[in-house]
Amino acid sequence: MAIPSLDEEKRALRVAMRSRRGAVTPAQRGVADAALLAIWRRERPVLTPHPDGRPTTIAGFWPLADEIDVRPLLLGLHEDGYDVVLPVTPPVPAALEFRRWTPGTVLVAGPFGTSQPAAGETAEPDALLVPLLAVDTDGYRLGYGGGYYDRTLDALRARRPAIAIGVGFEVQRVERLPRGPDDHRLDWLLTEQRLLAFA
Repeated sequence: MAIPSLDEEKRALRVAMRSRRGAVTPAQRGVADAALLAIWRRERPVLTPHPDGRPTTIAGFWPLADEIDVRPLLLGLHEDGYDVVLPVTPPVPAALEFRRWTPGTVLVAGPFGTSQPAAGETAEPDALLVPLLAVDTDGYRLGYGGGYYDRTLDALRARRPAIAIGVGFEVQRVERLPRGPDDHRLDWLLTEQRLLAFA
């Protein structure tokens, strides 16, 4: 029997994890959306401040159909004085760019069903909220297969520290995921139940 390749393993897992995430009920989603901000404010992940005292810049994401809804969290981060940016997906595989977001920022459709700021000042984030299909006990995530966040973390971390915080539902946690040399490990995980640091 042939041993599945890394790509084949990940493809099969994506199907299974999309199904698992899709089974989260609307009532559970409503509780989860509100819980993210409360847990963030209570637990306060350790984020490296700018030496010059500027606010920490955090990259969020505008949720796709059945992703956990981080919009209440983004609004709360903005209210708490963080600079919030959203990713802009390039038309070809490359690192993401980030544009500043505030409530009322005009968003336009981006690739793969994403929403992104139509225009605005770009900024490099100190920390990134990262969407996921699954995350394991070591902090490795399963994404959608485009490699955008891994390339982005590569580029950012080549210049300075950048903290990656996976955000998802508790049911998206698994014991171990297949991983390759280009897969970046998360520093933290935020779910509707906890903020977890990966050692």
